[in-house]
Amino acid sequence: MLHDPDLASTPLSADAAARYRRHARDWLASHLPTHMRADSLDYRSPTLEESREWEAAMHQAGLAGMTWPTVYGGHGLGLREHLAVNQEVGALLMPDSVSSIGKELAGPIIMGVGTEAQKQSFLPNILAMREFWCQGFSEPDAGSDLARLRTKAVREGEQWRINGQKIWTSGAAKAHYCLLLARTGTVADRHRGLLMFAVPMDTPGIRVVPIKSIDNKDSFAEVFFDDVVVPDSARLGAPDEGWAAALKVLTIERATNRMYRPWRFESEMGFLVRALRSDPLLSRQLEDAGVQRQLGDVLGEIDAHKGLVHRSVDQIMAGESVGARGSLTKLFWSECHQAFAGFALSQVSQIGPQSSPLAQRARKFFTQAYLFSRAETIYAGTSEVQLDLIAQRILQLPREH
Repeated sequence: MLHDPDLASTPLSADAAARYRRHARDWLASHLPTHMRADSLDYRSPTLEESREWEAAMHQAGLAGMTWPTVYGGHGLGLREHLAVNQEVGALLMPDSVSSIGKELAGPIIMGVGTEAQKQSFLPNILAMREFWCQGFSEPDAGSDLARLRTKAVREGEQWRINGQKIWTSGAAKAHYCLLLARTGTVADRHRGLLMFAVPMDTPGIRVVPIKSIDNKDSFAEVFFDDVVVPDSARLGAPDEGWAAALKVLTIERATNRMYRPWRFESEMGFLVRALRSDPLLSRQLEDAGVQRQLGDVLGEIDAHKGLVHRSVDQIMAGESVGARGSLTKLFWSECHQAFAGFALSQVSQIGPQSSPLAQRARKFFTQAYLFSRAETIYAGTSEVQLDLIAQRILQLPREH
């Protein structure tokens, strides 16, 4: 638990915020299992139950749900404390959350447009890791352009009948609920007639088909909705409010979620350098001027990314809307990390069975990181979509006709 209970209930001074950061650093250092650290020789992929228990413990320690109201299981703190914890999380090569959809997307949306009953029902369970969520947005013909989605919701009295298909749905196989975006009108309506639901995944008519990804994992899935009936109480927000709620989701996803990324990338670079230095032959690579220049470029991009994160926090704290500037952050981190992962792979590809144990661990880590990075410029909105949003809404460039 928190060392000082007052930290979770009162606005923090600069000194108190510094103590909160130290609490996060000390707690993580003493509680994070060695086998969950990707730069440890003891590393192994944690089971779902191990991840659930770990994240529940983080919440109890005050390191999850920092900005959520205490009445819904949060800690009632501010965005700066959220950032401070993220910096400490990023400093360790620990696993990403297995409940990121619930914590980062479903939770904030429910707080924004949900009823009081929905907030009381869903939010505490998300933070306590009792319920997992998946995000039912993308479809085979409607990925980054959600205005083209075809999944249909038809009202029948006090219930809705849903038919359609979602794809690339992360965590669908383990999820208890789906944050589902469906259409009440026709595809020609585009942004109108969209509605969001909290759909229990055990509802009759839902079928989950796992998808094997390039990194040999099956965390993605297709989800089919065949005459799925849900009560009107499953609706999140008013009819026709789905598009506005979806935009809130995407703004959150692109600008404020996983603020630890630049600090995590910095940790990855440190791991790469340590691994190369651990082997006499590999350490010579670090003496190459080209390699040194590329590492310097990575450091510069990490610092720029940190600046974008801090700027977003300042804007939100000042009451400003991040809006399309979230697209700038998303474009920057995804492109930069994808490039770094490619550089890291070029270095670890020279690691063989005679190399040091740490170097061999690094080869496994960065091979997986490279494969996963191929998706980073696609999920949460493709780079092409981000460039279009930046051109239109930030630079206000004219459209070509």
